[in-house]
Amino acid sequence: MSRIAYVNGRYVPHRQASVHVEDRGYQFADGVYEVVPVVDDLLVDEEPHLDRLDRSLRELRIAWPIRRAALKIAMREVLRRNYFQHGIIYIQMTRGVARRDHPFPKLAQPAVVITAARRPRPGAAMMEDGVKVISVPDIRWGRCDIKTVSLLPNVLAKQQAREAGAYEAWLVDEDGNVTEGGSSNAWIVTREGELVTRPSGHEILSGITRRSVLQLVREEGLDFVERPFSLEEAKRAREAFVTSATSYVTPVVEIDEAVVGNGKPGSIAQKLYAAYRGYMTGAGATR
Repeated sequence: MSRIAYVNGRYVPHRQASVHVEDRGYQFADGVYEVVPVVDDLLVDEEPHLDRLDRSLRELRIAWPIRRAALKIAMREVLRRNYFQHGIIYIQMTRGVARRDHPFPKLAQPAVVITAARRPRPGAAMMEDGVKVISVPDIRWGRCDIKTVSLLPNVLAKQQAREAGAYEAWLVDEDGNVTEGGSSNAWIVTREGELVTRPSGHEILSGITRRSVLQLVREEGLDFVERPFSLEEAKRAREAFVTSATSYVTPVVEIDEAVVGNGKPGSIAQKLYAAYRGYMTGAGATR
């Protein structure tokens, strides 16, 4: 079965899906996006993802190109036409097509694209063995809280990680503190057993999976704090892990070749992974 995409009100074969060369998303990265996980044919955290999409649009002063209710119908239709149980729905909205000029155009119509793709769940080996991360300088702009399509620094970081044989790159600010991963949020567990993740702010994207895991942390009664932590503290930590829409809760066992803890996935990461797996098909799921 061929893939189907939604482009500005039309369902088209994925191979034929296109936008104009003067779409501002293509020329200026003047757009935003969201990735909604699909697990067992269920949408995970749909409303929080759409709330964040709304915030990103407002921060860039881009009008919704489609009503929210209509967007949800289109998402489900794209999912139905692509027919898979596990994967993602990708939504991208831009300021639209206009003559190339930096200021906002007055008459451009905002554009929307929805695609869907099969993605396997994180493999059992990742949970049993954990993953490696490297550190790179955080060279991104000052509004990382907006989920824009301008991802070149993230792309470079992820490529560096791949070339180093690592799963993820942790971005480090000028103070030596970890901000987040190239496509994930970063967490550690201190030697005293305290769970730590950086607080939401302009320096990081407030991950929806991060938000849901924090709620599970509270329900599990775990000690946690939202504060910056340094790369050196992370290397000395008892545990580390990353969270994202596609990584779920993935243990980190090595940072820049420094072994984390005993070099095995820790008990807190494993507990939160199990809790999040249940959440995805329970309280966090919609049809």
